[in-house]
Amino acid sequence: MESQVRGGTRWKRFAVVMVPSVAAAACVGVGLAQGALAASFSVSGQEFKVGAEHLHGEGFAQYGGIDSGYTTTEGKDKTVRPVAISSFDTAEITKMCQSVKTEIPLIGKTIYLRLDAGPDDDHKVEAKNLYIDVAQLDADATFNNIDIGVAVKDKTRGPAVKDQSTLPGGFAQQAQSADLYKVKQTAWATTAGTFKLSGLKMRLGVDPKMECY
Repeated sequence: MESQVRGGTRWKRFAVVMVPSVAAAACVGVGLAQGALAASFSVSGQEFKVGAEHLHGEGFAQYGGIDSGYTTTEGKDKTVRPVAISSFDTAEITKMCQSVKTEIPLIGKTIYLRLDAGPDDDHKVEAKNLYIDVAQLDADATFNNIDIGVAVKDKTRGPAVKDQSTLPGGFAQQAQSADLYKVKQTAWATTAGTFKLSGLKMRLGVDPKMECY
């Protein structure tokens, strides 16, 4: 971690610094399995990739949580997965890409679904009350007025804690604002109060190059 940079803290590479929280959240998985806690919804058995040239977020918070969902696309068995929940009051994203890889046994092919939006600074993706359930994240990141180690229940920035699949006294971090560049992440779920996709393009195909990265 470098010294203060224009009132912020900068990591050259930011690769899910939530290890303490995600490890602790594994305990929450026991509660979910026993029915003591309820996740917000059942996620699919597929991770998806998200890339972006730049994400600027106001009111940032990140903490560990649990996603309950299916183990495969067959939708038969369920499991629980620890995730790092990144949340923003508002976010603007430039050159966002989202891709999903799906194997289709009936036709013996792998299909790729790709979404692109926010092509330039005049046409950005805009989101409010944004939550991203992250499995892996790589980016160049700068945080302004950051607090590391705040308890989840006592955080004062970012939207409300997503659901009950968190530890109230668990590890969290928060910042007045965050800037992430060259974002490459895999995620299990994204939710938002509003999600405006300017310049949206959706494509289906069989070329592996359709993946975001």
